Amino acid sequence: MRVGWLLIAAGLGGLSGCSKSSPPAAAPSPDAPVTVTVATLATESLDRTLAVVGTLFAKDEAVVAAEVEGKIEKTGAEFGDRVRAGQELALIATETYAALAHQAAARVTQAQANASSADHELSRQEILRKSGIASPADLDSAVAAADSARAAVKAAQAAETVSKLNLEHSHIRAPFDAAISERLAGAGDYVVAGTPLFRIVDDAVLKFIVAAPEADAPRIQKEQVVRFTVDAYPDRTFEGKVFLISPQVSAATRMFSLGALVPNAERTLKAGTFARGEIVLERGIPTVLAPLESIIVSSGNARVFVVSNNVVRLRPVTLGRVVRDRQEVKGVAAGEVVVTSGNSKLRDNLRVVLRR
Repeated sequence: MRVGWLLIAAGLGGLSGCSKSSPPAAAPSPDAPVTVTVATLATESLDRTLAVVGTLFAKDEAVVAAEVEGKIEKTGAEFGDRVRAGQELALIATETYAALAHQAAARVTQAQANASSADHELSRQEILRKSGIASPADLDSAVAAADSARAAVKAAQAAETVSKLNLEHSHIRAPFDAAISERLAGAGDYVVAGTPLFRIVDDAVLKFIVAAPEADAPRIQKEQVVRFTVDAYPDRTFEGKVFLISPQVSAATRMFSLGALVPNAERTLKAGTFARGEIVLERGIPTVLAPLESIIVSSGNARVFVVSNNVVRLRPVTLGRVVRDRQEVKGVAAGEVVVTSGNSKLRDNLRVVLRR
């Protein structure tokens, strides 16, 4: 009897347990549509450019050297000074060269006096010879003396010209408008012709020298605009124009050099500065831009999910420039719809619900 009651209790307990359990939840369908955010691709007119890096150089630079020998009396410019063409930079033994110039002028005067006397004597001998008083030898002697006196005048004049040039060269002058980048000698130094005195640069116009791949050579022309930035002014863009294209490609790098002239009237930029920029190859080219969040990059490959009839297709694309919050893409067309959020839940050929 006891055993019977236990069996009945066990049965009731089993029925009680079955009545409290809930049916198992249904697993979500693997093909259920995924809700995604999308955007329609559009084109924007952009300049087609070539990215470049390079260095700014002064358009003109020179080492001003001594042209005469002597002691530097004084210098009239210092490192950092700006000078005009013809401005006096230094004096080298000017008193000595002035004295030599005066001496040469006096010798010219003396030689001219001697030549005048010789010409007078020659005229006298010619008259005497016509009268039969002077001998042919006397006339020949007078002719030789006159010729020698005239030659002496020319020699004295040449020496005077040299002395005047030396006096002028003892005043060291700037060859063009420039800034002094280095003073190499000072007052009291004894120099000879050719001794460097100043290093000067014309920074009113700079040269932006860069290298470009040989494959881009056909697209680069003179007068194309070059835009660039420098670290000193990260929020400012500077411009120049291509003026020099090297005719030779480097066998080591497969690159060729080119230069752009950059106006620098305010002297904002400094020679020797590193710069990053781009050459404008073509203007106003229609370009397809995709939102950055729509682009999937994995293992170096870029792809986007393109939506067509509420089904996504994974499309490989080639990336270009980033423009604000979008990037240039090739492989998709304007008007196509791409997924901008929910990419991580997608796979090729999956159905989606669009939420713009």
